[in-house]
Amino acid sequence: MQTYRKTQDALAKLSPEQFYVTQESGTERPGTGALLHNKQPGIYVDIVSGEPLFASSDKYESGCGWPSFTKPIEPANVAELRDNSHGMIRIEVRSKHGDSHLGHVFPDGPRDRGGLRYCINSASLRFVHRDDMKAQGYGDYLDQVEDVK
Repeated sequence: MQTYRKTQDALAKLSPEQFYVTQESGTERPGTGALLHNKQPGIYVDIVSGEPLFASSDKYESGCGWPSFTKPIEPANVAELRDNSHGMIRIEVRSKHGDSHLGHVFPDGPRDRGGLRYCINSASLRFVHRDDMKAQGYGDYLDQVEDVK
């Protein structure tokens, strides 16, 4: 079993935007994220801790300007917290082990896939292509990755 955690070394490798988003609960500008239009098969992991968060098969185009997913690949790796910032009541999504701010979850996702929209900042994620998953220690999740249509 792999251990996922935040380290000073991992934090030192973050770009200013990645640090702002993950460590200061920031938000990247809509439509600017590097992974927004990614349609490759694979998984999305916390850029700080490496813990698996979302699968490409659960990613969909919501039109909100950020990558959107219907559910986490490993629910135990995602914490959902009440967020009262900016005069709104929302549910913040953070990685459980890395404590990285990822984005928010909303109840306006596809009804036929559970009804949730995990609206996630690209800056908080690292994409691992299906072909590289086993070598990078994510082989247990290969059965949850399908080609994106």
